Amino acid sequence: AKPAATSANKPVTAAPSFHSPSFNASYLDNPAPNYPPVSRRLGEQGKVLLRVQVAADGTADSVTLQTSSGSSRLDQAALAAVKKWRFVPAKRGGQAVSASVVVPVSFSLEG
Repeated sequence: AKPAATSANKPVTAAPSFHSPSFNASYLDNPAPNYPPVSRRLGEQGKVLLRVQVAADGTADSVTLQTSSGSSRLDQAALAAVKKWRFVPAKRGGQAVSASVVVPVSFSLEG
C-alpha cells in the first residue's frame, strides 16, 4: 500500500500555492545576536519574538518587536542582528514574494 502516493495524487486547487518564508540560520549563515555584556553579567535571559517582513530578495524589509524578552538590552540585540539576516523568501506560484514571518531569538546563559 502506498498511502503517500494516493494523497500526492489529489487534484490541486486553482489558488496559487504559497509557502511561508523559511528560517534556517545555519543554512543561510546568519550570525547569532551579540549577547550584551551587561545582560550576561546580570544573568538576563529570555526569548524575543520578532515579526520580520521578508522581501522577495530574502532581505528583511522591516523588523519589529512582537514579544519582549523582558530585557530591552536583549530585545535591541535581537533587532539589530535580525535586520541584517537573509531569509528564504515566500513563493507564490514559483515566484518569490514579500511576506512576514515571526522569528524567535533565544538568549540563554546555559551551554
